[in-house]
Amino acid sequence: MTEPRLTVVGHPLVQHKLSYLRDKDTPTVHFRKLANEITLLLTYEATKDMATEGTEIETPLERMTARRISGKKVAVCPVLRAGVGMLDGVLSLVSSARVGFVGMYRDEETLEPVQYYLKLPDDLAERDAIVLDPMLATGHSSCAAIGAVKEAGAQSVTLVCIVAAPSGIEEVHGEHPDVHIVCAAVDRGLNERGFIVPGLGDAGDRLYGTK
Repeated sequence: MTEPRLTVVGHPLVQHKLSYLRDKDTPTVHFRKLANEITLLLTYEATKDMATEGTEIETPLERMTARRISGKKVAVCPVLRAGVGMLDGVLSLVSSARVGFVGMYRDEETLEPVQYYLKLPDDLAERDAIVLDPMLATGHSSCAAIGAVKEAGAQSVTLVCIVAAPSGIEEVHGEHPDVHIVCAAVDRGLNERGFIVPGLGDAGDRLYGTK
């Protein structure tokens, strides 16, 4: 059985930017920029195990064997709507990735996910998927999104989130022990409304200036 994997990126740049992302006084325009910058740094960590192969190239001075990613195909699948705020951060590093979308919302009474939209690349079975969900709270929505991506045939799935709660991590690894979770912080827990505390509030509202 695959050992569950969790990577918490403690790099000073990530933690510095996360402090501003958490701050309630950070305006929407800066929140968006910070979310993308943090995602870029998390993606750097999430892709560090990609296989490479030697390729012969010629520099301005001589021929050499350089390392390139060995034919890896990637699909990036943000969970709507907040996950879209992380998308550009991934694509700035993995520009050739295909993009799929998983529409989920959380029933505020049951805290269970409701899927309302699904559009994934046709060749997902040939790709490794990166699922984007900024807040891993109860884990229900992330689990449902991961399940949809796996059902479509993804070879492997990595979940990139910004802030996670212990219960969300446990939920994801309970249902999907093969999924590697990469995040910037694991917070204390959830409040009575199912929000991560101390957290950073509703990521979707803060990204798009809604209430």
